[in-house]
Amino acid sequence: MKKIISYFFQGILYIAPIAVTLYVFIIAFTWLDGLLLNLEIFEEGPFARYSFPGIGLIIIVITITAVGFLGQRLITTPISNAFEHLLKRAPLIKVIYSSVKDLLSAFVGKERKFEKPVLVTLDKEGILQRFGFITASDLNDLGVKDKIGVYLPSSYGVLGELYIVPTENVQTIDANSADIMKFVVSGGVTKVK
Repeated sequence: MKKIISYFFQGILYIAPIAVTLYVFIIAFTWLDGLLLNLEIFEEGPFARYSFPGIGLIIIVITITAVGFLGQRLITTPISNAFEHLLKRAPLIKVIYSSVKDLLSAFVGKERKFEKPVLVTLDKEGILQRFGFITASDLNDLGVKDKIGVYLPSSYGVLGELYIVPTENVQTIDANSADIMKFVVSGGVTKVK
C-alpha cells in the first residue's frame, strides 16, 4: 500500500508541473487571442471570415513588432545620432561614454563580444586559473606579439579586468558563453547546464 501511495505522489510530481504549464499557456493564449476576436469587426462585417483561433494573437504580435520597428527608426536612432553628434564636441566625455557603451553592448548588444570562453592559467605552476573571454586575438597593432587580450569578469558585478596573457596560458573551452558568464558573475553558485 505504501508503494502505491508513493507512486501516486510521484505521478503528481510528474504531471502537476506539465498540467499547470499547459493550463497557464491555454488561459494566456485564449485571453490574448480574445482581446481582438471579441471586437465587433471580427464578429460581423468584412473581417468575420478571418475570425479563427490565433488571429488575435498574430495581430497583436505583428502590431507590437511594427511599433518597435517604427520606434527604433523614428525615435531612437535620430535621438541617438543627435546625442553622439553633441559628444563629438566634448572629447573627454566622448571617451568615457563610448567605453561604457562598448562594454554594455559587449554584454547585451547585437554585437556581443564575449563569445569565446577560455580558461586562463595565471601562475607558472598551473594551479591558479580563471574563466575569461577572448576579446582581442591579435595585438600586433599595439606592438605586442604572441599574446592575446582576455577579459576576466569579476563576481557579483559587471566589472572585470583585461589581462594580456601568452597564448599558451589560454585554453579554449567548449561551453556556452552565457553559462560561463553567469557562473563567474554569480561567484560560482549558478548551476551550469
